[in-house]
Amino acid sequence: MRMSTKGRFAVNALIDLALREAAGPVALATISARQQVSLSYLEQLFSRLRRDGIVESTRGPGGGYTLGRPAARITVAEIVTAVDDPLENAEAENAADGLSQALWLRLNATMLQHMAAITLQSLVEEQKTQGAIVESRPARRAIASQPVVKPLRTKAPNSVFAFGRSFAR
Repeated sequence: MRMSTKGRFAVNALIDLALREAAGPVALATISARQQVSLSYLEQLFSRLRRDGIVESTRGPGGGYTLGRPAARITVAEIVTAVDDPLENAEAENAADGLSQALWLRLNATMLQHMAAITLQSLVEEQKTQGAIVESRPARRAIASQPVVKPLRTKAPNSVFAFGRSFAR
């Protein structure tokens, strides 16, 4: 097993999600902007994570993603195996010759065992102790930057001529 880009991006995105899900579902667009990862790439990763029950999606306005179960019950190994292609790992293992293949299999098993011991919750707590900034409520876009003020309607004349006509009556 090798730690692919998919695995790294998925772990980082889930840490971001876990830090902010208390305020409600988190939109992929906001994770994409914070992590500087393409939105379409994140959509591919999250579809695999959703398929494995690691995240759940909510549609509609105010929708987004939440964790499928508590962060303490999600391991890094689950995240990585959910997003990585098994064919890529099999090709890498088959490329090794027969003498070193046993070594690579042991190393893969050891790496997977170590990642299974790391929970998403422990990574989130580590981020919090390092001072990760988490907004309490998601930023909402306003329709107008300033409140709309209705024009004041008066019955007073709007010109000198109208003012003069008001006395003629």
